[in-house]
Amino acid sequence: MMFLGSHNNLKKEQVLKMLEQTLSEVYTKFKIHFYQEMFKKLHSRETSLSTVELFCVEIIFALKNPTVQEFAKFINVSSPNAAYKVNNLIQKGYIEKVQSETDRREYHLHVTEKYYNYFNLSQKYVTTVVDRAKEYFTPEQVELLDEILHDMSKELMSDVDIPSFSI
Repeated sequence: MMFLGSHNNLKKEQVLKMLEQTLSEVYTKFKIHFYQEMFKKLHSRETSLSTVELFCVEIIFALKNPTVQEFAKFINVSSPNAAYKVNNLIQKGYIEKVQSETDRREYHLHVTEKYYNYFNLSQKYVTTVVDRAKEYFTPEQVELLDEILHDMSKELMSDVDIPSFSI
């Protein structure tokens, strides 16, 4: 009896290790594809973003129109440091400040069309993978995959506090 329990624990550990490897591989492939597309843009001189600026604008997009203070808090930097990063992104045309309609003293950061051109680099690939999944998996498997990914996002990754994502 002990042998079977021990065997099951070993099997469970192996499956969890495989899951970790698979998730890392999928995440890496999405990142690498995005980087490949970014380098194509770099070679054609269509981008002027540094890596840190790219990360910042993606965070601003994910936070859905934060204030400079909310952005600063999220990335754990001082407000002046965040304002400096924001001003560079405004000058390069990737974000804009929009005055709040409810509190005229407050400004929210919005990404511009120029950012969406970059976002589409990664989003197009997500759409491609989803289209491939529809061909490869049954509708039930696609639904199960969606439920699993949704639970991962909401329950297992709750420490990354961003508004619900929608395209």
